[in-house]
Amino acid sequence: MKAEEPLLAGVELGGTKCVCLIGTGPGDIRAQTSLATGNDPGATLERIDRILGEWQAVHGRVHALGIASFGPLNLSRGSPTYGFITSTVKPGWSHTDVVGRLTRDRPVCVGFDTDVNGAALAEQRWGAARGLGEFAYVTVGTGVGVGLVVRGQTVFGCNHPELGHVRVARAPGDVWPGICRYHLDCVEGLASGPAIAARAGLPPPEIPSDSPVWELAAHALGQLLHTVVLATAPRRIFVGGGVMEARPGLLIQVRRRLRESLNGYLGLDELTEGIDRYVVPPGLGPLAGPLGALALAADACLADPRATLSAR
Repeated sequence: MKAEEPLLAGVELGGTKCVCLIGTGPGDIRAQTSLATGNDPGATLERIDRILGEWQAVHGRVHALGIASFGPLNLSRGSPTYGFITSTVKPGWSHTDVVGRLTRDRPVCVGFDTDVNGAALAEQRWGAARGLGEFAYVTVGTGVGVGLVVRGQTVFGCNHPELGHVRVARAPGDVWPGICRYHLDCVEGLASGPAIAARAGLPPPEIPSDSPVWELAAHALGQLLHTVVLATAPRRIFVGGGVMEARPGLLIQVRRRLRESLNGYLGLDELTEGIDRYVVPPGLGPLAGPLGALALAADACLADPRATLSAR
């Protein structure tokens, strides 16, 4: 008889909203809800903690909790501030102990990583990246982030990558300063949802499809993908997030900008005639992010199925 899969809980902490879910995978989501992230981490994490407690009372013991969060994050397990959000652009959330708060009264296996790394791992486990050892997952929403997988593993050194904050070559004649509070005109400062809205003076859903704002955002994102291609040579790049979901035509513009930027360098079919199959939406669609939290929980179970994280 096949052993029953362990019950998992996931929390995707986004810059605008948080998604909580419980289940074992995309075919078994027993409950899911979302709430506004807000600028008060204590109140938000208290609500999430209460939701998880209520679900556990109904569905039974949760074996592992996955937390996929906006960053930057401290992912160094030996650090006294492991599990913290660090110097984030999100007001009120700098130096927040996310892992400690959500496991204080809940000793479980825990997986903690960036939201983009979580989404990449979900695509690898259940989605369109199955069988790929090298790929990238890019999200364009409240922020811009990149999850990199090399030889089957997410990239981590002194820190996790923060490619959404790289500075790129500006479009000719573009002198708009950008909105990133740290770098102004990094990719996030030029092409995130809030950046697009600030430049246009309108919410992204209200911006006409022929507005020059979209070409300027595509230019910055094409430059970002240029950097990703030359840095880690992924076999595929998945581009998701709220902005891309709301404006599917933007992906076509980004592909064109990437191809123009590379200008035939490398000479790979994937980057010329095959680019429509190389830069693609995530296979899991808008569920890639939330399922990323479940993927982190599943990996935590595999790493040590008997482990628990003691309350601090």
